[in-house]
Amino acid sequence: MISSKLNCNEIFKKAYASRYTWPTTFNGYCGRCIFIENEKSFEGEFTLDNKFKTEITNISDNNVLKSISSQLFEVAIHRVKREFSEVHKHNNFGFMEESEKGLLMQVYGKNEGDKYRVKENKINMVFRKIHGVIIEIFVDEFIDTGNGFLSKKYSSHQLNIENLTPKSKKLDYEDNFINLGNSNIWVLESRIIKFLDEENRMQNLKYLFKELSLN
Repeated sequence: MISSKLNCNEIFKKAYASRYTWPTTFNGYCGRCIFIENEKSFEGEFTLDNKFKTEITNISDNNVLKSISSQLFEVAIHRVKREFSEVHKHNNFGFMEESEKGLLMQVYGKNEGDKYRVKENKINMVFRKIHGVIIEIFVDEFIDTGNGFLSKKYSSHQLNIENLTPKSKKLDYEDNFINLGNSNIWVLESRIIKFLDEENRMQNLKYLFKELSLN
């Protein structure tokens, strides 16, 4: 395909619209939460309200509380529907290259230098400047909800903005989502995060969410 014939703005707009987002009727949900790290396990109950504020009970470890809350919030905030014309009204998208992995494009304008890769109407690579660092995400597998796509298997890490050297550990994610009561509200049922520690040993963090129901 000849790059001059590609309308990268339209291609990215379609991929942006294909992401799964919650309906405007979303009012939060609740259930049991379990966090497992190596041999340690913590279990409690949680409620996430429609403002994405999390309340967790029956877990006393403050670090575990923060960890579970951050996962719930991170997933929730990315499900909010925001119009393309609102988010990217000061951006344009330009062709960089095309391969079997998809169409790589660069952002010009407000978010100059950001990059995205699109394949089959799905965004499978993100390279964004956020709070003084580069966040790079590669998606290997998606879940098709019938009302948009969710990332299932992907990796994420932070890079120094000056020289693109690693600033954080590479994290490998595997997420699973369920549709609560056929409501078209898909929520996180489990998340496994894998990474290598300082001694190059593989570590696993598991977040499990059970007995889920809508508020």
